[in-house]
Amino acid sequence: MATGRETAARKELLTPTVVVNVTPDPASKQALLDFMKRYREALNYSVSAVIAHKALDTDKAYKLLYRELIDKYGLPGLCAVACYSQAIDIAKGWLNLPHRGDKPPIIKRLSMMLRPQCYTFKDSKVELIGGYKLTATGWDKRYDGYPNGQAKLVYNEREDKFTLHINKHMPKLPKYRPTGVLAVDINEKQIVVGNASGETRIDTPIDKALHYVSLADKLKKKYSSPGYNAWARRRGIRERVLYLNKKAGDIIEDWARKLALRIVEEAEQKQLAIAREDLTSLYESIQELPKSHRRALTWLGYSKLEHWIDWQADKIGVPVVVVDPAGTSTTCPKCGAKLVEAGYRRLRCPVCGFEADRDSIAVLNIEKRALSKIGLGR
Repeated sequence: MATGRETAARKELLTPTVVVNVTPDPASKQALLDFMKRYREALNYSVSAVIAHKALDTDKAYKLLYRELIDKYGLPGLCAVACYSQAIDIAKGWLNLPHRGDKPPIIKRLSMMLRPQCYTFKDSKVELIGGYKLTATGWDKRYDGYPNGQAKLVYNEREDKFTLHINKHMPKLPKYRPTGVLAVDINEKQIVVGNASGETRIDTPIDKALHYVSLADKLKKKYSSPGYNAWARRRGIRERVLYLNKKAGDIIEDWARKLALRIVEEAEQKQLAIAREDLTSLYESIQELPKSHRRALTWLGYSKLEHWIDWQADKIGVPVVVVDPAGTSTTCPKCGAKLVEAGYRRLRCPVCGFEADRDSIAVLNIEKRALSKIGLGR
């Protein structure tokens, strides 16, 4: 069991996942694939066993599965531990699903979890437990000085490509004391970044992403009938639908990563704290919106941008302040009165006469609340 000191130390670490392309020696490629297939069979068996026997902790899973994974599937001991540990995580996730059905999940993707003791990585050379050797390409040498954590080897059958996903352990940089705040207001069409000194409006890629979602929906509709999703049973159509939806998700993910870095770098340059709203309850509130608007907000995935802002800020040492979103776009940032409509997306204060559009108002209120929270309120 981890001590309090060890737990605190882990909280001060970042664990980025670094993805690198790897190529096995031609002579051992098939043997490696056979090994990964045995691992997948063992994992599916372990998931079913963990669920059936309610072996949801490592001690029970060890007694139930460890010896069998070695004897029946030929896994090395450390791989057996990784296998039943992964099975526990999958089983817990499945058991928490509200509409999970009767059959346990089946893992189809060819991948294998690797504990730090199961592989070595040095000078673009990877060696796995069992003596399998691979050559890495495209490795970012900035991560060389940090210790390796758990990794996952993944094989993409369609592209005949191996990738290694390595968790690194990096210390967080200490946060500086900010001189002010850079507020971030997140909307469906635009992200507004700024403060009382000025603001920048950045378009979201939601329309581009929804174009691919629409193409996927048209395919599903074309190859379906009432009560029967024929598209899901036709491999070519199913893979095309999955590709189009993945394309939409990748567009949002790439945008969120790049925009988060841009925001964090601006904050660091000006020695400002980043302020954003706490949007954890947004999912419940958008359920009442019209379907098209609700869909756009769901696909935009505010949590992605929040995640990458927080991640980049931790990595660079930029402080982040999370504020209550209630009334940020309807409260006067000057006197606190309730604003009234003054035109399309424009609001005016009936008390002090302040007037601006909703997004500018939100930025000013987010800034004001964050300044108060960090003791810089004016």
